[in-house]
Amino acid sequence: MPKMLHTGQVIIDLVMAVDKLPQIGGDVLAQSAGFEAGGGFNVMAAAVRNGLPVVYLGRHGSGRFGDLARQAMNAEGIHIGITEPAQKDTGLCVALTDASAERSFISYIGAEGEVTEEDLNSVAAEAGDYVYLSGYSLLHEGKAKALLDWTLALPATINVVFDPGPLVESPGSPMMQALLPRIDVWTSNSVEALRFTGAEEIAVALDRLAEHLPNDVLMVVRDGPQGCWIHQRDERRHVPGFAVKAVDSNGAGDAHAGVFVAGLAQGLSAYEAARRANAAAAIAVTRWGPATSPGAAEVDAFFLDSGGA
Repeated sequence: MPKMLHTGQVIIDLVMAVDKLPQIGGDVLAQSAGFEAGGGFNVMAAAVRNGLPVVYLGRHGSGRFGDLARQAMNAEGIHIGITEPAQKDTGLCVALTDASAERSFISYIGAEGEVTEEDLNSVAAEAGDYVYLSGYSLLHEGKAKALLDWTLALPATINVVFDPGPLVESPGSPMMQALLPRIDVWTSNSVEALRFTGAEEIAVALDRLAEHLPNDVLMVVRDGPQGCWIHQRDERRHVPGFAVKAVDSNGAGDAHAGVFVAGLAQGLSAYEAARRANAAAAIAVTRWGPATSPGAAEVDAFFLDSGGA
């Protein structure tokens, strides 16, 4: 069975639900608040819950938030590849979800913003494994070069999954130019794909992505409640979403990404993996919090309830 090696960042989310964001200099009362493991944890939890073994290949801190991060990963059965905590604490993200179910973030990066090639080599990547890269990782001076060099040295039998996130805005940087030819799976939402390519619609974004990526790359672009689009070689398909009442979109994209990779690792076609990922994301948005991906049995039950197979 392949495994996922996640090289992103596990941070702690301070999750707060509000009716609306405050104006500058203003204040609002939250309906709820709590500390939850977040960031890369959400993708890893989704993958593990759907049958894919996961190793966290990022750093974790020595303080209060590092303890919370390790507890959460241990509870999910995520293997912590870099065993020694860093000398500083894990970072924090304030995640605000308003009445529209949209979320806003303010992040502070801690121990997870640094890594060395020695750290990354602490767990062997084996043929068929999926190495998951987050665009956030490429923004950290203490991490980006070591991660890029390590990734480019991986054998071709390792699948590289790239999630650009909202802050990687174009293919033009030297780092992206080096990374793009090594990507095997691209996963993003539509806003990220449009921003990255400068396109105004998903079809054009997929065409432009195909110009930058290898010929056989598998692209999946999420389109909110409408589902997602998958594209590989000359084949493009829309995979419909599921109608649900959303209360919190926080973590839905991560649930989609984790379940999608888990499906691929278990031998599903891209279309079937995307259907399961759409179902998982639909369930996730009906729950409060960041790591709300369902497990495999719950996805199966959702298909039965919705009349699908």
